[in-house]
Amino acid sequence: MVSLPYQGHINPMIRFAKLLASKGLHVTLATNEYSRNRFLKPNSNLIEFEFFSDGLDVEVDRDKNLGILLEEYLPREGAKSLSSLIYSLEAKGRMFSCIINNCFVPWVANVASAHNIPCAMLWVQSCATYGIYYHYFKRLSMFPSFDDPNGIVEIPGLPLLKVDDLPTFFLPSTPTHFLNVVSATINTLDQFQWVFGSSFQDIEDSLIKSMAQFKPILPVGPLVSPKMLQEVYDPEDLEDPCINWLNKQPDSSIIYIALGSISVMSQRETKALASILDKDPRKRFLWVRKKPEEGWGRKMGELPEGFLDNTKDRGLIVPWCEQDKVLMHPAISCFLTHCGWNSTLEAIVAGVPIIAYPDWTDQTTNAKLLVDVLKMGVRMRKSKDGELHVEEAQRCISDVTEGSKALAFKNQAIKWKEAAKKTISLGGSSNRVIQNFISEISGNIA
Repeated sequence: MVSLPYQGHINPMIRFAKLLASKGLHVTLATNEYSRNRFLKPNSNLIEFEFFSDGLDVEVDRDKNLGILLEEYLPREGAKSLSSLIYSLEAKGRMFSCIINNCFVPWVANVASAHNIPCAMLWVQSCATYGIYYHYFKRLSMFPSFDDPNGIVEIPGLPLLKVDDLPTFFLPSTPTHFLNVVSATINTLDQFQWVFGSSFQDIEDSLIKSMAQFKPILPVGPLVSPKMLQEVYDPEDLEDPCINWLNKQPDSSIIYIALGSISVMSQRETKALASILDKDPRKRFLWVRKKPEEGWGRKMGELPEGFLDNTKDRGLIVPWCEQDKVLMHPAISCFLTHCGWNSTLEAIVAGVPIIAYPDWTDQTTNAKLLVDVLKMGVRMRKSKDGELHVEEAQRCISDVTEGSKALAFKNQAIKWKEAAKKTISLGGSSNRVIQNFISEISGNIA
């Protein structure tokens, strides 16, 4: 398996790797050498980890030079290094029956072909984005001008989508290297024997069926932590300060706020949300606020003066938490999320209603899925001036935590939680896809 090392990429790859290894396959996961100590902690007995050079010097900032890394160095130097790694591992007796890469390193298919190894792709976003990109690059649907936020596009299997429901890679304001990599991925699909999705059939059934006539996507998810799919959850964890604090809170009382590893809230956004939490003594919250330097260069807003003192008895602010544990805790009422795909799946599996506040990439499409298709919550929107207003934040929090709407959202969330558990059980749709894949791989070995 080959992946970029970013959290949204590596986490589903590792989870898929562990799932395959638990069923008897031997799995090696490779990513670029630069990430050895920065992102990845090889702590699994089920998987072997390997690293290859991306061609850039160690001191080069990969985030600031992401364009040349994705479009030039990885497809050229990374491919050479990965090929050498495969030769080296084969010389040690490791003969590979399949290479699985994620959707942001499509050049891996050429490496697999050179070694005469069957190749598969794990699409680490929603199946909806797969369908959108496929229809765009294959010119199967008419797309509006991306300068018009109210422009409409119709994709079979999806609700009508406005421009602001589409992945932001389409927007003129987004660096072109992101869309170029997706274009390369879609244009190399014929080289992949399988395309797997980290989603599951029940939540994207119409889209998955609509893609069957083109290049099918086979869902193997939800690719979340295995403990989230267990029948019984034990919230006792004396080593975890977040869980200890949640254990002291009433059931369904906590608003969980976390915007992922990249997105940050501006000063006005922070002030708007903090003012609601501050003024209403009924509002309890767990707020993950990363360190300022971890926001990809964007300045994070500071909390208003006096906020921490005013809310110390009903709020907890941390720089990081184990999100899967938190979402499964009975004290959690709702999740204010950026709608990254991993967080989206975790919210679904945990059965937690959401306040969708997307920022970029696929998050806008995920928000559309959560709100308009799965009906698990509301979308919180910025106004025309590009800022979050107090009234909008208040409306969304009230809708998801109080009254008949909140009850309806919770019922829907529980419905999808139950569907998620069934899909990975014996006879479930994702389980069948995985078993069929293993049978094919075993046949190739034979």
